[in-house]
Amino acid sequence: MEYIRFGSTGMKVSKLCFGTMMFAIKEGWRNYALGKNDAKPVFKEALDAGINFFDTADVYSNGSCEEVTGELLNEMANRDEIVVATKVYNPMGEGPNQKGLSRKYIFNAIDASLSRLKMDYIDLYIIHRWDYDTPIEETMEALHDIVKSGKARYIGASSMFAWQLAKAQEVAKKNGWTKFVSMQNHVNLIYREEEREMIPLCINDNLAITPWSPLARGFLAGNRHKKGGGETDRSKNDVLADDYYYNNSDFEILETLIDIAKKENRQPVEVALAWLMQKPGITAPVIGPGKLEQLKTLINSLSLKLSNEQIISLEKPYKPKNISGHI
Repeated sequence: MEYIRFGSTGMKVSKLCFGTMMFAIKEGWRNYALGKNDAKPVFKEALDAGINFFDTADVYSNGSCEEVTGELLNEMANRDEIVVATKVYNPMGEGPNQKGLSRKYIFNAIDASLSRLKMDYIDLYIIHRWDYDTPIEETMEALHDIVKSGKARYIGASSMFAWQLAKAQEVAKKNGWTKFVSMQNHVNLIYREEEREMIPLCINDNLAITPWSPLARGFLAGNRHKKGGGETDRSKNDVLADDYYYNNSDFEILETLIDIAKKENRQPVEVALAWLMQKPGITAPVIGPGKLEQLKTLINSLSLKLSNEQIISLEKPYKPKNISGHI
């Protein structure tokens, strides 16, 4: 496994981040979440392969994902050697104060996450989305106080507009508060709108970039149909993918991807992930394998180096898309 400095921090993470959304204590979330028994061998393989960076969120399986993530990592890993990220923003209850980025909710949410994870601190506490109802000053001060309390080591941001990230960072700088050290945004071969403003901003400010959905929710594995859906349990119940993808240019890119994969004797997902990891500024894509063989295949992508000609051929069919993932 290769390790990389996490943005401007001194922390080092594996070049792949293990996203745990596919797992929960009990099966069933979104009809595709797998249980603890399925999760254990995949977590073990990740740790044995040297992956030290794990990403979850409070909203995944309504907290159950954090529970299984914490249980397995506490059992199998040295806490000082791993980097654990979780997120805050999405609703975790019915009441008006059970969501968002208010000071009240952030303080409640991190305590709840720590309780589910059974950990004393979170390495990277990420705001899952921008909160249009809360002043950014309130949010950034609350996150700063979370860091100073020792409950989080660093804070990160996720999908938003570049102007919003810039505003948040300026507010933090002006007040002497903790700034974001990372951006987890929507980036893959068939969704590259982040290359226009967000990625250049992150590179300029030395923020770690940890793309989510690097395989386009399974599209780049070649298991989706032009009319939507696919053969896997997740693809049969994935309305987000139906909204994000399936343009004609997406399938043209997929055909090129499959052709390169055959010539390199690789799986399409390996080529897609290798392309992303060769892009400027990318720190560690968040992969979400549900099975052992899927994880092994994704780890294999670390050994693949694409040529400039291959990269050009993959990128050429791309057509601009509407912003998706956070609006």
